[in-house]
Amino acid sequence: MASTPSTGKEVSASLRDMSTTEEIELPPDPLERVVGQDEAVALARIAAVQRRNLLLVGPPGIGKSMIARALSLHLPMPKQEVRVVHNPEHPERPTVEVKGGKDAETEKVSREYAGGEIIDPSEAPITVAERLGYRCRSCGAYSSPKEMYCPKCQKSKLFNNISGQGNPFGDIFGNLFEMTMGQSLGTDRVTTTRKRFDKEEVVVYERFGEVIRVLDQKALEKRREMEKQSPHKVIVPYRRNNFVMVTGASETELLGDVRHDPYGGHAQLGTQPYERVIAGAVHEAHEGVLYIDEIQHLGDLQRFILTAMQDRMFPIEGHNPQSAGASVRVDNVPCDFILVASCNIQDLQRIIAPLRSRIAGDGYEVLLETTMKDTPENRLKIAQFVAQEIQKDAKIPHATIGAVNEIIKEAGRRAKSIDNKEGALTLRLRELGGVIRAAGDVAVLENSRYIEGDHIRAALRKTRPVEEQIRDRYGNFFRAVNEEMTASQRQTGNEYWYESETVHDHSKPGYG
Repeated sequence: MASTPSTGKEVSASLRDMSTTEEIELPPDPLERVVGQDEAVALARIAAVQRRNLLLVGPPGIGKSMIARALSLHLPMPKQEVRVVHNPEHPERPTVEVKGGKDAETEKVSREYAGGEIIDPSEAPITVAERLGYRCRSCGAYSSPKEMYCPKCQKSKLFNNISGQGNPFGDIFGNLFEMTMGQSLGTDRVTTTRKRFDKEEVVVYERFGEVIRVLDQKALEKRREMEKQSPHKVIVPYRRNNFVMVTGASETELLGDVRHDPYGGHAQLGTQPYERVIAGAVHEAHEGVLYIDEIQHLGDLQRFILTAMQDRMFPIEGHNPQSAGASVRVDNVPCDFILVASCNIQDLQRIIAPLRSRIAGDGYEVLLETTMKDTPENRLKIAQFVAQEIQKDAKIPHATIGAVNEIIKEAGRRAKSIDNKEGALTLRLRELGGVIRAAGDVAVLENSRYIEGDHIRAALRKTRPVEEQIRDRYGNFFRAVNEEMTASQRQTGNEYWYESETVHDHSKPGYG
């Protein structure tokens, strides 16, 4: 299916001509995969180009998070890296440095080059490997520099010059030095020279765990350049996801924090304040999308979102007054994001008025659709949705068109029973996705090549809400509670326990 046909008749024919969902070509644009929310999709495209905010209103499972994520995929990749820089004059007030992406990449390459070349100890000159503690001077065996004695000949690797033969006091003084000084008599770094391309150059060999790091002259120069830079920590990297999702976040998760240090950031013992700074979601979403699902649950934290949107920067500080991080503050941390927030209709009043005003003043509020008309074109969209769910799950087989028709039939039934819409198809697609996966599980257990109509019907029975199962088994919810309640629960005066049989008989119409 290269494109959606223009007339209903053509769409109907295209669906009839298919045999399985394998034949459905999914659109590459993620916004075109959102089913039935044409107005919201159009506004999301505008928001991506113009950097506008969105408030998506509607019940769960109709595509709010999918729209937000698809919007972020239409944004350019981030161009900046955010760093916190050590302030030697006032360590508790680190500064912020915003680095361009190209500069950050160049510096990253330089940093990697300054790290030198990693080689196996056996590749290093013999004298270097011995001085660094990798090679035994007695038998030539290689082992970890952490081992003071060669595991092969049991002789000391680092102190043969003291405890070796020819020294009558070696066994006394050698063992004494080894016990008191340990490996401190060894070396972690050897500087020597080598010839390369007929030129002699200085080269440094360093211990690097179980291997050796080699620094040539260029690497040493790069390292000296980096040592001149002020110490810093990258809190928002250049290479990052430009979609940040926040649901029921804590204050520290949303706004950032400064970790506690039991030594109070003491220069010799503790961790410097700039190293303990942690970015929040508002900072990680810089240049991207900050998606807040069920935004009303943030409560008073909504006002901080408002401040961040207004100033396009928000400070990071310690939030625990009992922590050493409470004395640390980083100002002017950038957070220029697109806010996409969502909520249910009944929760609109729990969003603070200034925040809604900010969204409406620089964006759009959208009431999402819960149904769409039952047309051949929209039936094809349901078929596309089935194919998308199968691809996303990646553990179930494709479906026959007969199975797709069963899903379409169920979509019509739910539009009528839930939204009281005749001749419509539901857009509460999350639950339909559960039916597709359950049908796929049945097909897998039966070793069926495709999901068939019978599998969909079986899945509909298996995925019934528990309230329906209670009604079928007990008649209504209150009778189920009374029958399953223990004697001790009845003694506590549970609100569902009724002494009078006539009171708790809710089998009459209108109950359950």
